[in-house]
Amino acid sequence: MDRPAASPVTAEEFSVALARIGPWEAGPAVAVAVSGGPDSLALCLLADRWARNRGGCVLALTVDHGLRPEAADEAAAVGRWLAARSIDQQVLRWRPAAATGSVQAAARDARYRLLEGACSARGILHLMLAHTLDDQAETVLLRLAKGSGVDGLAAMAPVREAAEVRLLRPLLDITKARLRDTCRSFGQSWLDDPSNRSHRFARGRLRGVSAALAAEGLTPDRLAATARRAARARAALETAAAELLARCATLYPEGYAVLDLPALRAASPELSLRALARCVTAVGGGAHPPRLERLERVYGALRDDGAARGRTLAGCCLRPLDGGPWLIHREPAAATDRQPVSPDAADSARTVRWDNRFRVTLPHLPRPRGRLELRRLGQSGRSTLATCRAPAPGRPAAVMLSLPGLWDGDLLLGLPRFAGGEDGAESAGLLPFTVAFAPSWQVAGSAFAVV
Repeated sequence: MDRPAASPVTAEEFSVALARIGPWEAGPAVAVAVSGGPDSLALCLLADRWARNRGGCVLALTVDHGLRPEAADEAAAVGRWLAARSIDQQVLRWRPAAATGSVQAAARDARYRLLEGACSARGILHLMLAHTLDDQAETVLLRLAKGSGVDGLAAMAPVREAAEVRLLRPLLDITKARLRDTCRSFGQSWLDDPSNRSHRFARGRLRGVSAALAAEGLTPDRLAATARRAARARAALETAAAELLARCATLYPEGYAVLDLPALRAASPELSLRALARCVTAVGGGAHPPRLERLERVYGALRDDGAARGRTLAGCCLRPLDGGPWLIHREPAAATDRQPVSPDAADSARTVRWDNRFRVTLPHLPRPRGRLELRRLGQSGRSTLATCRAPAPGRPAAVMLSLPGLWDGDLLLGLPRFAGGEDGAESAGLLPFTVAFAPSWQVAGSAFAVV
């Protein structure tokens, strides 16, 4: 649809956009990620007006990544602006450890983790993100540069179901120019982050050549249209891949999968790749599927010499079992090593996520002699089980290594229910605790959203 180059987003237009990504409960409580730039501030103001008209409310979440010295002052300035409009703000702070890779990637991952955690703590089901049509176009270009397939070219989804919150992007059809005009219509100032134009980062370099790209026909509108068309194809393929998984994969509560390799190889390569990617991403606790090049290499090995040696991919081990099926389980060395646990935690804090795969509900804990923590069982945990003659779990031995144990220093204190069973743990003098397999990436979740 043709729109003026720059005009404020109207209340009616925003309501229509949100209706497309509903449903919404009465009196909706919504969180908005607000950095202080024009995009996120415009989204926050639009969402606040929309929610108030429905008896709801908005919480602004601002992440201070600590990457620039002025970030804390900027977060405080955003809080003052929003407080003047009776909008609550919560600042979430992250301080990067020693750099081991892309600082931007680490900051992005931390941002989503903090935002989703804040929503969960407040019981908020909807988190709005201010990605725009321009951001969508840049994502398509970046994915093209990496040789992405249909999934990558579909770029960002308007709706994505995370473990405990819906991630919503209602502005994917709106340009940045219109959002700046929206801020002006509210009389709202904004902050400009110089890193957005920095040539140190890929998006900054793309913005520097945007005029030249547009002159060749690579306009934001056309690139976003490419994303919409790829999204339709992706949604159809994901539905077909889910049907294939229903036939060839069995998922177990201990967080592993058994794959019928002949059934997988009988399907088309595209569907087989998708099914394999979903299995390893869920079992490995990943937030994103593995790179297509690595996935294709492993799939090619399984297709060509499926009865031979095992493989590793995305934090998982893939190896043949007797009788033909393949086992996919968490690579023990990749599982979360140590997660401290407080015996004094309130009841609301006794459910924690471990290894981005399991939801662990802890019982009331004794006072530890050493350091109380959730830690993978590993070889020492298996040795303890053998020594105390705890009942065998009836699952592949390799799976046990990457399951969580409750440790008091070097003493194994507790077992997950599904590993030894409640009676087995107690008969061995161990404390049972409840564990549910709840990966952020579902093996057969909803298809890519198209609105």
